[in-house]
Amino acid sequence: MPDFLLTLVAFLLALGVLIVFHELGHYAVARWCGVKVLRFSVGFGKPLFLWRAGRDRTEWVISAFPLGGYVKMLDEREGEVRPEERHRAFNRQSVYRRFAIVLAGPLANFLLAIVLYWLLFLTGVPGIKPVLGPVEPGTPAAVAGLAEGDTLVAIDGKPVATWQEVRLRLLDRALGRDKVALEVETADGRRVARSLDLSALGAEDLDAELLTRLGLVPYRPSGIVSVGRVLSGGAGARAGLREGDVIEAIDGEPVRRADQVVKKAQDNPGRALAFELRRGDAQVRVTVVPEPVGEGSQATGRIGIEVRTQSESAHSLVVIQRYGPLEAIARAAVKTWDTTALTLRMLGRMLLGEVSWRNVSGPLTIADYAGQSAQLGWIPYVSFIALVSVSLGVLNLLPIPVLDGGHLMYYIVEIFKGRPVSEKAMELGQQVGMALLFVLMAFALYNDLNRLLSG
Repeated sequence: MPDFLLTLVAFLLALGVLIVFHELGHYAVARWCGVKVLRFSVGFGKPLFLWRAGRDRTEWVISAFPLGGYVKMLDEREGEVRPEERHRAFNRQSVYRRFAIVLAGPLANFLLAIVLYWLLFLTGVPGIKPVLGPVEPGTPAAVAGLAEGDTLVAIDGKPVATWQEVRLRLLDRALGRDKVALEVETADGRRVARSLDLSALGAEDLDAELLTRLGLVPYRPSGIVSVGRVLSGGAGARAGLREGDVIEAIDGEPVRRADQVVKKAQDNPGRALAFELRRGDAQVRVTVVPEPVGEGSQATGRIGIEVRTQSESAHSLVVIQRYGPLEAIARAAVKTWDTTALTLRMLGRMLLGEVSWRNVSGPLTIADYAGQSAQLGWIPYVSFIALVSVSLGVLNLLPIPVLDGGHLMYYIVEIFKGRPVSEKAMELGQQVGMALLFVLMAFALYNDLNRLLSG
């Protein structure tokens, strides 16, 4: 399947699953409270497919614009309601029932994340053991006394088994710019304590490159380096690189690790590199010109290939996190909670200007990640859906009118005041909410386009 088509299918499938679960939360609790549901729509705008089912002849709709969905309930504020059905109108329900119906949508997203993480932990999630590669002088890792071959065992007393856990734990601690207590197993088997200082990190540093900026680079075993997937239309494809080619040397320098290929490409944007390959029994020489990504002195090179290292020692770095059914549920709940808390802290730091707004992603970036994770296999793809499900749950709980969190805010005021918020106040809130949402979407779209243009 072509990359673009795979990305589109993966994005629409993920979006469909997330929207359906969110709206099912609203739908299920509304029905449980006796409210009549008129329409369940996946997407907005003109209906593409519509069918009616159930005792209430609810309309089940797939609409043209897929970025969202809604559950339309019987409501006297939106049209005339027959006297015999007024008790089933949403506006006639107690504030506590309305609160439960609205809250059920975001909670369904958190529940979906728990179910997906449970499935992953039950099946077994592969990860890479956090063994350090070369530590650059002057980085926080070097100042802390870390060295190549060290294995990170615990962060602030909490065990870590994979680089993914290390990344999330340090990102969380970096929000406070604190010193972090590390427990490390050295290459000769000793357990030692180290202190990693995060105080020098700036707002622009808290992104996907955080570990690299700290000097924490994964260990890359040496061995036979070969070409994996070749990106269609990339510099590697144009040069004639093929999946399975063994990269023996670049510009006469022997290649024994995958990171050598990556660094050579990054350091030479727009410059011709001589690749010496072994293709089956033949020796092949091709010239590859890494595509410049970024501008000026900040530009780096990109070839557009996946690089693999075949090494006996590489297998010892792979960690499979697999648990029994009950422990997997507990692990899934904890991971969902930790991800939710980290997301909220990131949002809070963004509002304070302590974290860059570049971290806000929109539909284009999400679609790109959906395609990339789908190409890597079903486990990364399911992990991606679980992560976005948590983000969607958090987003909808923000106290912004037009979102679920805005309605919950109105209901909390109603509980304390003893009467509903006035129509005028709600109308003003809707206008403010739409403006805030528009600004947020503009930021996200700008970041999307910037990422696509800069790579």
